Formats: sequence, structure tokens, C-alpha cells
Amino acid sequence: MTIAIASPAAADDIAPAPETAVRVDGLDVSYVRGRWATRVVSGFSLELAAGETVAIVGESGSGKTTVAAAISGLLPANGLIDTGSIEIFGQGVSGYDARAWRPLRGAVIGYVPQDPLSSLDPLQRVGDQVADAVRQHRAVTTPEAHEIAVDLLTRVGIREPAERARAFPHQLSGGQLQRILIAIAIAGEPRLLIADEPTSALDVTVQRTILDLIDELKRDLGLSVVLITHDLAIAEERSDRLVVLRSGEIREAGPTAEIIARPVDDYTVRLFADAPALSPDKFAGRKAGAGGAPVIEVAGLTKTFRSLAGDGQVAALADVSLSVTEGTIHALVGESGSGKTTAARIIAGLADFDAGAVSVLGRHLPPRHAATNPDATRLQLIYQNALAAFDPRWSIEASLEEPLRINGIESSRVARRAAVREILADVGLPADAGRRRPSELSGGQRQRAAIARALILRPRVLILDEPTSALDVSVQSQIVDLLFALREQHGLTYLFISHDLSLVRQIADDVTVLEKGKVMESGAVEHVFENPQAAYTVRLIESIPGGAR
Repeated sequence: MTIAIASPAAADDIAPAPETAVRVDGLDVSYVRGRWATRVVSGFSLELAAGETVAIVGESGSGKTTVAAAISGLLPANGLIDTGSIEIFGQGVSGYDARAWRPLRGAVIGYVPQDPLSSLDPLQRVGDQVADAVRQHRAVTTPEAHEIAVDLLTRVGIREPAERARAFPHQLSGGQLQRILIAIAIAGEPRLLIADEPTSALDVTVQRTILDLIDELKRDLGLSVVLITHDLAIAEERSDRLVVLRSGEIREAGPTAEIIARPVDDYTVRLFADAPALSPDKFAGRKAGAGGAPVIEVAGLTKTFRSLAGDGQVAALADVSLSVTEGTIHALVGESGSGKTTAARIIAGLADFDAGAVSVLGRHLPPRHAATNPDATRLQLIYQNALAAFDPRWSIEASLEEPLRINGIESSRVARRAAVREILADVGLPADAGRRRPSELSGGQRQRAAIARALILRPRVLILDEPTSALDVSVQSQIVDLLFALREQHGLTYLFISHDLSLVRQIADDVTVLEKGKVMESGAVEHVFENPQAAYTVRLIESIPGGAR
């Protein structure tokens, strides 16, 4: 299927047809491993006019990133274009080798990768990395390149750019690093920008800022944009045209507004139904409503850390109070650095605190204690990165048996393995998943395994720290369905930490909003989202893609 971004001009229209930025025709791409080749993209066609934005959406493994890599000449060594053609501003590039691609990269095509930390040199200052990109494409001296680099940092909205240019990547926030990658991408003044999931790990306000920046650069520089995203609300809000991929094949394509309003393909319909921003009432009938007694009570919680410079204290939490009612989903939201994860670790007994009171299921936690969960059989914390939560050398079965051994539950190995099989079934994993290592599971399967590890001790409360942030909408929907089913099956209560306010609006009963360690407001989700009282909450809600829906 071919996407015609520019409509044919009428016969009496004297305006020239827009230039074609990208033309892809019948693209087939395979990955070769040993003697075997696996087709991952089949018959992909695209026509993108200059100055337009096309969003390519689909589940993980749909071929989105492979298409972006093929268009930008960044396929890995084992990636092969079997058939089809690619033209960039009329220049055929399908058969180009690395040397032939070199003049196009940066000068014609700018590429923004998904993960800043793996894309930047951790040992080199960010200003030097931007300056290197400048020198590759402009005939300037080293001092001039550094001046241009600072100007670029200013252009992408980095505050105190001269100072930030001297920082190393680990000293900057995720949003700042994403801006650095954009500065590098536009250093050669390209005409085409390919952005691969540029906001997937960012909170809503930073996400909106980055997307606004791309739109601003598009207007100022006349950029054409290929936006790879699994966030359908972003695609709806930011693109002119939409391509829906599944298993490497186009399922639907055309003007974004038309596809959002009237999807034809069954897969597209399901994809939209799974997107929280596009289906805010999907779980309305499964919310708990009025719950019972509080199971988590926090009053006046204060936590400080020593500053990085070592010359003072920084308040991570300041006089925080909240109450989580039995059987409900209570969301804790705020920007990165707001104190959400710190609060979660304190409530889970994994960090001490300076002042205040914390009570979990009637048990009061002392401010100073060993950093171990004092009541693992009643409360468990599920971390954001499921892969990091498992020992990579162990099978899933071994990792699930470990909590049983530590807590003296099911003393015989036969009984432990039976418990593992039962909990794997509860979270929808096949029995043979227990024999695999974490790296052998998909992202969604790993998240299910992490939930299984937390549930094997049969706790009453789960704290979930960004449990769906790295998952596409379909897998995210499956995990949320699972959480609702488990809550009903086991009588669970959830403290749900998320930067995805669309998801919070969709599933939570109550919400507490944190800004820089302080509670801005707290209450029923419907009340807070429909009638926010704090200016900060208003700004968060206004930053949700499709938030006005």
C-alpha cells in the first residue's frame, strides 16, 4: 500500500506540487542469522512530501524501527534489503554502502534514536559531542564549532547552554539528553528528520516540550519528519499521515484524522481500543469505587539526600501525606524527580526517612531501619525495569522459588515448583516460561514474570513503579487486564506509579500529584482530572496528548 502524502493538484491549480522527501516502493527487509534469513518487513511503500510528518505505529516487533533504519541507511550488518527501492529527495539510495551514505547522514537526514544513554559517549562532554557533529558537516574551526554547539543547545531549549555543554551525559536528565540528541541530529542542517520513539521514557510535560521542539524545528527549517511511536495519541496529535504496521506489513494508511475517526482494519480498531488516551472509559466499569479501610497511611513524610556537590541537603520529599484504601488503585504521579519512586521505596521498607509516619497494613515503619522489606509476605514492590529485577544467570523458575526459600515457605522443592507453576498460570505465562532466562522472554512476558515473582508470596498490597512504561499499547493493555483480574482474584490493593496520565485517568480510583517532593493535590481521579486545583496539575493534564478529549 502506498501512502500519498500530497493530494494531486487540480488541473487549474497553478501551485507547484510539493517536493517528495521520501519515496519507498515495495520494500522487503530480512535479517540473516547463520544460514537463515527472516523477513521482517514486506511490501512497505511510502510517499512523504517535503514539510509533512508521517507517523509509523504498531506493536513491538511490527517493523517500525527496521523501516526507519532502512530509510536512513542504518540497518545492522545482518539486515538486508531484499527487494524494493528507497529515494531520498529524488536520490536512489537502496544499494548504497556505508561510504555512499556518509554524505547524506547529518547533512540531508537527521536521526534521533530512542535511547540517549546508549547513543551518547559517557566519557565525552555533551558539548564536545555536538561540536563533533558540527565539524563533520560544516567547514569551521574547533572554537567556532563549540560556539555553534552552544547555539544549538540554546535552540533546542537547554537552559544555561554554555554550562550544560560542559556536562557529561550522566549529569543530565532524560529530557535534556533527548534535546542533546536532537541538537546533534540538526547540526548538519538536514532536510529530513527521523525520530525513533523520541519521547517513550519521558514524563508528559517533558514529552510535550520535546514534541513542540520538533514541530518548531519543522516550521523553522522546513523539515520533513518520520515519527516512529507506539503512542497513538502522539501520532494523532502530531502527524499529517499515519501508517499502521503489523508483522512488517502495512495494515492501514492514510490521513491521520480519517484513520483515527474511521479505522477500517480490525487490527487498527483493536490498537486504538488499547490506547488509553483514545479509550479513556475502557476500564470504567472495573474501578473499585468506594473502598474499605486504609492499608497504607503516610503522614508528614520527609526525606532528604546530600546534594551531589556535597555542600548541603536536597529535599526529595517534604511533608508528604497520603492514604491508600483497601481494594483500590491509588496512582502517584508527577514529573521525573518529583519523589514518586523515593516514596514507593520508603513505603516498601527499602529506604529510611527523616520524619513523619508510615503505616502499612497497621504496621508502623521506624524512620531508621535496615533497607529490607520488613513484611514481604504482605507487600511487594514491582520495579520499572523487569529485566533488571532478575538475575540474568537464573531461570525464571529459580528466581520465583527464591522468595519462597528466603521466607521459609514451601520447604520442599516439589512444593516450590508447584507454587511456581500455579503463579505462572495466574499471570498468563506458559509453564515452559519457567525454564527460560529473562533475556529469552519478550518485554510483556518479563513484566508478567516480575508480577509473578511479587505475587508468589501472596501479598495484599503491590506497589507498581512504572510497570508499563516500556511496553506498547497492546501489551500494556494486556498487563492492565491482568492487574484487574489479579485484584479481583486475590483481593489486592495497588499503589500505581506512572508518568502516563492517560493510563492513570483510565484505571485509577484515586490520585496523588507530587511536584518536587510536595503534594500538590490528592483525591478521586475524576475530580482531579476534571477540576484540578493546583496550577501544576493543570499543566500536567494539559500536557497529555489528546488531553482535551
